[in-house]
Amino acid sequence: MTEYKWEETWLSRINPSLKLIVTMVLLVGVIFVHNPNVLILVVVIALFTLFTFSGHPRLFVLLYCLPFILVFVSASTAMVFFGKGETTWFHMGIVHITEESFYRGIHLGLRALTFATFGLLFALTTKPVYLFYSLMQQLRLPPHFAYGFMASIRMIPMMVTEFQTLRYAYQIRGIAARRGVGGMYDMLRFYSVPLLAQAIRRAQRLSVAMTAKQFFLKQKRTYFYKLHFQREDIIFVGGCILAVVSAIYFSTVEWWIPVHDVRYVGV
Repeated sequence: MTEYKWEETWLSRINPSLKLIVTMVLLVGVIFVHNPNVLILVVVIALFTLFTFSGHPRLFVLLYCLPFILVFVSASTAMVFFGKGETTWFHMGIVHITEESFYRGIHLGLRALTFATFGLLFALTTKPVYLFYSLMQQLRLPPHFAYGFMASIRMIPMMVTEFQTLRYAYQIRGIAARRGVGGMYDMLRFYSVPLLAQAIRRAQRLSVAMTAKQFFLKQKRTYFYKLHFQREDIIFVGGCILAVVSAIYFSTVEWWIPVHDVRYVGV
């Protein structure tokens, strides 16, 4: 089996706050793109960047991308099969595929695929600790919020361990859930109350500890990690601008989908 070995790349050295802002701007911009050819090129560029510069083994990146197929299909099929239109391609019962619904469904699926690709690229190239430190230093996020988020992330493995401990304890004592709908209620009752009680107690202890360390004060603090803007940030912004301009330009030169605006299909 391939060893999971992560290597730091120039994408990992980009300031997390800048990367977050640029990613959010791109995602908002995608909402206003109605040319599916532009989205195809954007997805191709994002996937190329993901496989080439994420620093993760390509085999595992491919496994991460496999659910994208489900994302594309689930986002597009509802519009393709049940959308409205005038040029009918196929009609059987409630399934009505038209030219308009097909292209709009493909466009919707590509938009969801773009969101998923950008999200995975950001997640694989950004360390959560650096992200929150950058939010505090560059975007002036209050420390008690940032450290609270970091502490909550650290608690997720602890909750998983507690869940496993509860499951083993029920197995040893011979307590088993019923089958069917009653079993779902038993599972909810067996695990939700103990886990919720533990989470409340842990949150209370964390709150007391953060208050004792004076995380609520607004005075200037010192940081273990000092994050700054550097050359990679300029390359990242320039690369994103170049990718967007290239996608728009080449979508007008060669169309893979014979539609340049899904709002006017069939008009």
